Amino acid sequence: MAPHIVVGSDRPMPKGTRAEHRWLEVRGARLHVAEYARGSGEPLLMLHGFPQHWYAWHKVAALLTDQHRLICPDLRGFGWSEGTPRGYDMDALVEDALGLLDALGLERVGLVGHDWGAHLGFRLCLRAPERFVGYLALNMSHPWPRHRAVLPNLWRMWYTACVEYPVLGRAVLRHRPGFTRFLLRHQVADPAVWQEAELAEYAAATSAAAHAGQSLFWQYVLHDIPALLRGTWRRHRLTVPTLLLGGERDRVIAASLLAGAEPYADDVTVRLVPGAGHYLPQERPRVVAEAIGELFTGPAQR
Repeated sequence: MAPHIVVGSDRPMPKGTRAEHRWLEVRGARLHVAEYARGSGEPLLMLHGFPQHWYAWHKVAALLTDQHRLICPDLRGFGWSEGTPRGYDMDALVEDALGLLDALGLERVGLVGHDWGAHLGFRLCLRAPERFVGYLALNMSHPWPRHRAVLPNLWRMWYTACVEYPVLGRAVLRHRPGFTRFLLRHQVADPAVWQEAELAEYAAATSAAAHAGQSLFWQYVLHDIPALLRGTWRRHRLTVPTLLLGGERDRVIAASLLAGAEPYADDVTVRLVPGAGHYLPQERPRVVAEAIGELFTGPAQR
């Protein structure tokens, strides 16, 4: 059995934010949570993507901390959350998120997710819609993509072949920080949006989270892709009001992959952000903050 690993505990936190940090025991792992303020608006659970952690939200949080309580956890094995040998499939991560809400004493929250966090967010809304007042999904296709849109865009996922396989993926993520830096630069519309300190932080964090990162992608191959091919999610309906934002120049999730959810959802809106790539919280934080204000009834700070 693989060893029980604590990820990120020996690295300093990124500075320059008003976040408060704590750790909660959830389903056999010590999960790290960064919280911003305690505004009077809807509490928001904000789920990061790959290859990031809670700090992915710092630009958006700077615009919202007076309106909402922002709860930004590190997913199991990422950032400063404890890593475990198993538990990186979507069903397990859904249970982690629901367990975290229970540990925080929150019955119902707003939900925001980016990239892998947005994929997890869709699954949360299908699994426990009563826990979420609304959902803002960023840079991620929904669970009902049209096959005619998926096939022409498979080439965009080329990089996953370097990550998903158990031996190769862990080696690349652990020992090739340049790969992480390349993905971050390549997947935005303008690489200048990243500061060097941010690139260094995410490269170091990804190296520390190599097991979790590889496992996340591999579990998607084992479970999620077969479920999509079988049409599993066509038997489920999205009842949580949802706003899906994509980048017009997203090199990972093409605009065509965002269409087609309407027959399976009660209330879903899709919008493209002009000139933006795959990292909307980094590239267009004000657009994300304004969308949060629109969806969760509290205007973004101006």
